Amino acid sequence: MRKYRRQILALTLMAALLMTFAPLSWAEDGGKVNINKATVEELMQLDRIGPSYAERIVQYRKDHGPFEKPEDITQVRGVGLKTWEANKDRITVD
Repeated sequence: MRKYRRQILALTLMAALLMTFAPLSWAEDGGKVNINKATVEELMQLDRIGPSYAERIVQYRKDHGPFEKPEDITQVRGVGLKTWEANKDRITVD
């Protein structure tokens, strides 16, 4: 009985760690972010994009319609060339 408790505890801890760190590793793996569909939280996975910039991107999308090409993200106030360069391989509009 004691052996099973240890196994269950170990499996529970491994599952908790996996659920905690897996999304971070997926983001680091260069997962694409569709700036026409992403939520504020998803946009914040991009480099140099915090909550206020993510909200501006969503608001820009609402006001002006979908982005036509990834580099159009630079039309959002405060999102400049450095941010574009840091994320150009991860941004999509598909």
